[in-house]
Amino acid sequence: MSVSQKSAHSWIDQMSLEPRFVGQRIGSTLLAHAIGVLPRPIRLYTFQANTGARRFYERHGFMPIAFTDGAANEERCPDVLYELPATARTAG
Repeated sequence: MSVSQKSAHSWIDQMSLEPRFVGQRIGSTLLAHAIGVLPRPIRLYTFQANTGARRFYERHGFMPIAFTDGAANEERCPDVLYELPATARTAG
């Protein structure tokens, strides 16, 4: 996991797990830690086609706020911008 603070938002810049560790609550633990230490709102991007990641972030209170065609990212894949607002409740 990599995080940053830019202007009025905190960012989760990168978060990944080796596939064999998915489903063991490691991602939830990492995300809970980030949510606990970063000032809100917290933003992140994920690819639109990554339905598992999208369900994961939405389950933890992140809401989609913008969809792009991917022209601005390195992979040129459509993505979605998520935000955890300042007053969001999260799953535990």
